[in-house]
Amino acid sequence: MTVDVLPVELCEQVAWGCRILAMHGHEDVTLGHLSARGPADTALIKRNGLGLSEVRPSDVLAIDMDRRKVAGEGEVHLEAVLHAEVYKARPDVGAVIHAHPLYTTALAATAGRLEMLSHDAVLFKDGLPLFDETCELITTPEQGRAVARALGPHRAVLLRNHGVLVVGADVPSAVYTALTLERAVQFQSIASTLGELRPMPAEMANLLYPNKYRDDFVQGYWRYLIRQVRRQGLDDGMPGA
Repeated sequence: MTVDVLPVELCEQVAWGCRILAMHGHEDVTLGHLSARGPADTALIKRNGLGLSEVRPSDVLAIDMDRRKVAGEGEVHLEAVLHAEVYKARPDVGAVIHAHPLYTTALAATAGRLEMLSHDAVLFKDGLPLFDETCELITTPEQGRAVARALGPHRAVLLRNHGVLVVGADVPSAVYTALTLERAVQFQSIASTLGELRPMPAEMANLLYPNKYRDDFVQGYWRYLIRQVRRQGLDDGMPGA
């Protein structure tokens, strides 16, 4: 199978998502990757060898669900299997992020859990699971399927001593979820130095959630985050730069 033309708008979304993640502390040299579900059982993913802050739409390639490159230039990430296996397991997922943000990765190296301490944490009121079968790179279909099982129906899964995998219905929602998780864990880290933690009750989190997290908010957040990248002068090579 080949893809003759990569969807321009989706490639641009992947590139913007990478720039936004980098600006908010998710960059780790050339590691980490963002993908979007593409046409005909493909995923559009940043190519290997670039940091998140360097990705342009032309740096997005297409892979099939067996991780074979079917369009675009460059090498495929070793851990692209994470994306393929999550897309197979979760038809509702339209975008996948794997990265190593500092605070969330630190939480994955502890026996701690995310507490309902802030509005950010409420996005994960239904749980933040941990994949702890291995601390290795995830490079085989069997490992990818195991991560997908650990993720289950959730928005994110911690990878023990490794990083995090985040999903969303589309690129804007996945990026916003990744940023919100890192903020929630950072807030918890700060709060833990100030005194005894006081998580909100589950019923309060359930009450807060529908007003705080509405699908119609996400596109507004996405447009703001793109404006923020532009204001910081980090939009070199991006549309409209």
